[in-house]
Amino acid sequence: MSKDKFIAAVNTSYTMPGASIYLGAGILEGEIIPEARVNLSLRMMNRHGLVTGATGSGKTRTLQMIAEQLSAAGVAVFMPDMKGDLSGFAKEGAVNDKIKERAAALGITFAPSSYPLEIYSLSGKLGAQMRATVTEFGPVLLSKVLELNEVQSSVMMILFKYADDKKLPIVDLQDLKKVLNYLSEGEGAKEIKDAYGKISGATASTILRKIVALEQQGVNQIFGEKSFDVADLLEKVDGRGVISLLNVSDVQNQPAIFSTFMLSLLAEIYQSLPEAGDLDKPKLIFFLDEAHLLFKDAPKAFMEQIEQVIRLIRSKGVGIFFCTQMTQDVPPSVLAQLGNRVHHVIRAFTPNDVKDLKETIKTFPKSAFYDLEKQFTQLGIGQAFITVLNDKGIPTETVVTHLAPPASVMGPLSQEEYQVHLNSSDMYKKYKETVDPRSAFEILNERVQAMQETQAGTAPATSTVRTTKAEKSTFEQVLTSPVAKQVGKELVRGVFGMLFGTAPRRSSRRGW
Repeated sequence: MSKDKFIAAVNTSYTMPGASIYLGAGILEGEIIPEARVNLSLRMMNRHGLVTGATGSGKTRTLQMIAEQLSAAGVAVFMPDMKGDLSGFAKEGAVNDKIKERAAALGITFAPSSYPLEIYSLSGKLGAQMRATVTEFGPVLLSKVLELNEVQSSVMMILFKYADDKKLPIVDLQDLKKVLNYLSEGEGAKEIKDAYGKISGATASTILRKIVALEQQGVNQIFGEKSFDVADLLEKVDGRGVISLLNVSDVQNQPAIFSTFMLSLLAEIYQSLPEAGDLDKPKLIFFLDEAHLLFKDAPKAFMEQIEQVIRLIRSKGVGIFFCTQMTQDVPPSVLAQLGNRVHHVIRAFTPNDVKDLKETIKTFPKSAFYDLEKQFTQLGIGQAFITVLNDKGIPTETVVTHLAPPASVMGPLSQEEYQVHLNSSDMYKKYKETVDPRSAFEILNERVQAMQETQAGTAPATSTVRTTKAEKSTFEQVLTSPVAKQVGKELVRGVFGMLFGTAPRRSSRRGW
C-alpha cells in the first residue's frame, strides 16, 4: 500500500478545524510515519469515548497523556487512580533514552511538564475527603452498592420518596437506618401504609443487615457532610484545567463502592451544570476506569440511569471516557454512544478471546490499509487502534497509532512529595473536617419523643435532652468527628432529582 496514500488518508481524516489534542503518528507495515498525525478534536470530546487494552498494554499512560493535553488546553479532568501511581502529574517527567526514542520516532520534541493536580480520597487518608450525602447518592445507586434485589430496591425507593416528601435529609447511614426502622416498625408504619405501601419486617431486616455490613467494611465515611461541591472539579490554574485525581488504592477491596460513587458524582454534575450546547472545547472530561465494575450484575433501573446520564450530559459540556480491558465489558446501549475509540492490544489466547476480538473489530470502520484481526493482536506497548469522530460526527479512518508519551512523571510521587502536595492543597484543608447537620435522625427522634409525651398526657418540656447521632460508638465517633451544625442549608439534591423529577436544591457558590 502506498505510503503517500496512507499519509493523505490519515491527514484528511484527522486534520480538523478548531483546537485538538495530538495522540500520535500512524503506523503502516510496521513503520512509524510522523507525517500521518492522529489528532482528537476537543469539540468532539463531549461525544464520549472508550479506551481499552489488556493489562500491561500501556492503557494507563494513554489516559495520562490525554489528561495532560486536556489540562494544557484549559479543560478540567476527573479520573480515578486505581493503583495510586498517577500522582506524577504534579512533577515534570524525566528525559531518558526511551522517551527520546519515542519522541524521535514521532517527529516531535519532548517537553517535560507538570500539571495542576488535586488529589481526592474516599477514605480521607490519601487526599481531600470526597463525600456525598446518602440522599445525593440516590436509591438506585445505593441499591446497587447494597446488592439489593428488586423487592428490596423498591423499598429503598419508598424510603427516599418519604424522606423527600417529609423534608427529612438523609445525610449518612445512621439517618437511613433511622428512617427504615421508623417506617417498618416504628410510628411511621401506619402513616405510610396507604400512601406508600407497607414495608415488611423481613425485607426491612435484610436491608438493615446489609447496611450494617457496609458500615463494617469501613466505608461509611464516604457518606456525610461536608458534601463534595462539583464546582471544585472545574477549577483552572494559570489557564490550565485542574486534573482531579481520585486515589482509590486503599479501597480496592470495595470496587462496587468507588465505581458507583463515581457515577453518583457524574449524576450530580449532570444535575448541577446548565445547558451549554456544543462548545469549542468541553468543560470537563470524566474518565471512568475499571468500567466493567459499573455494569456487573447491574439491575435494569441502574442501567437506565447510566444511559440517561450518558445520553444527556453531552449538552452540559461534559465528555465521559470509559476505560476497561474489553469492549464487551460495556453494554451495547452504552457502547453505541461512545464515538471516540482507543483500543490497545487484545490477547486472543482462548476461543472466547477470539470471539471477543472479532466482535470488537466489527465496531471499527473497515480499513484499506490493515488486516484488522491480525493487526489487533500484534500491537506493541504504547500502540493502539484509533478511530474518532471528525467535526461532522463521522468516524475517522482506522489507524494503528504509535502514541505520544506523557510529559509528567510516569509513576507516583515519593511519599514525602505526596504529603507536601496534600498539605499545600486548599481542597485538602476544605474537606478535612466533618459537619453533623440536623437531619432525619434528629428530626425523627424528636417526633417520636413528642408522640410519647402526648400519649403519656404530659406537655413537652421547654428544654429536653434529645438523642442525637453524637451518641455513637467510639469507632463511629472517630470516623464522623462532628464539629459543628450547619444551619439553613438544603441537603436534598443531586441524583434524587433524576429519579423523581426534582431540581437540585443547592446551588453552587460560583457561577458555571
